[in-house]
Amino acid sequence: MMQEPSIRAGEPSVSRGPHAPRASIAPDTHRNPTARIVLVVLLALVVGGTWWLLHTRDKADKAQAAASAKAAADRVTPVLTSHVEQRDVPVWLDGLGNVAAFYTVTVKTQVDGRIDRVFFTEGQKVKKGELLVQIDPRPFAIQLESAQAALVRDQALLKNGQLNLDRYKTLSDQNLIAVQQYTDQKSTVDQAQGQILADQAGIDSAKLNLDYAHITSPIDGIAGLRQVDPGNVVHATDSTGLVVVTQLDPIAVFFTLPEDDLVQIEQAMAKDKLSVEARSRDGDKLLGQGTLAVIDNEINQATATLRLKAIFANPDNVLWPNQFVKARLKLRTIPKALIVPAAVVQHGPQGTFAYVVAPNQTAEMRPVTVDTLQGDNAVIASGLQVGEEVVAEGQAQLRPGAKVSTKALPAGAASSTSSASADAGTHRSKANAGAPGSGASEAKP
Repeated sequence: MMQEPSIRAGEPSVSRGPHAPRASIAPDTHRNPTARIVLVVLLALVVGGTWWLLHTRDKADKAQAAASAKAAADRVTPVLTSHVEQRDVPVWLDGLGNVAAFYTVTVKTQVDGRIDRVFFTEGQKVKKGELLVQIDPRPFAIQLESAQAALVRDQALLKNGQLNLDRYKTLSDQNLIAVQQYTDQKSTVDQAQGQILADQAGIDSAKLNLDYAHITSPIDGIAGLRQVDPGNVVHATDSTGLVVVTQLDPIAVFFTLPEDDLVQIEQAMAKDKLSVEARSRDGDKLLGQGTLAVIDNEINQATATLRLKAIFANPDNVLWPNQFVKARLKLRTIPKALIVPAAVVQHGPQGTFAYVVAPNQTAEMRPVTVDTLQGDNAVIASGLQVGEEVVAEGQAQLRPGAKVSTKALPAGAASSTSSASADAGTHRSKANAGAPGSGASEAKP
């Protein structure tokens, strides 16, 4: 006969079935000091291992960073360089303009009549006073002859009236005729004299009409397309003319500039005449050189621009009316200016700077002040010296002290990173020249 296991004191009573698993009893760590020590040791090992792992990784990262920095310091960066030059630099203001004839005359008839003959060829150079069109002169010649005949008649009447007046005066002085008869005759003579004056005016008018029948060029210029063919009857009231004559030498160029340039233009005009260049649409070919003549008396509010007029000598007719040109106004000349490619100037949080190649072939960051941008060049006010070698391309990979391998920038090459644009068209002041995104006039000194 099996005996039930005895239940020890302090042990919980557990009812076991025939298939019930044995209950596992967790050790009481609160009452077992050994278990508590083991737990603390394990926790310390975990914390220490974690710290050691992080510390080791941090040391590795620092070592790797130091190695990368050393490698970067030892790495030679290829760059394109240029030298700081010194020369006189003209400051230009660039604008868009169009050519206009100095004088434009629409030749019209001043009398009615039939066109007998046209003496000019379309596109021909004509001189002032040169005969262009002949209107049938016969009606005006007849008017002249009639006026002359009337004058002869009235002169005869005046002569007879004057003789009668002399006789009447003698008889009146002798009291042989009434005084009224003498005064009537005197009035008749006065009327005859007035009629002679009218006849003379008629003669002058007929001569003028006869002169108007010979239509001449009012100016030196180029004859345009013929508007009326010979045989047509023209009238002084016709809205269309016979031909348009334009004077091309000299010729005018109208162009616009930002209104912000008005003050400096007026100041420069007060000192001397300002020269203007007219260039082709792409700006490469010089078409002519002229002088600024006048500034328009108002600013266009819609575009915030002012309109200017320049006069050009045009003996070879290189400039043509309504031709589109790029006008460049020479504002002043900066003597002995320091010049670098515009791409040399970089922009940073502290302002503008440039990388200068030191004698040991390392890059030195140098703060610079820009006076103005002129095309692909920048005029440096301070920060650089004549002859120093500066980095023109490749600055993105540089840092102060980096070793560089230099190659001269090709002459005339324009960097894609240049802060001057070929179509900017406006000069900026010294205050704006160093600011990011500032424009510049596109003149090549």
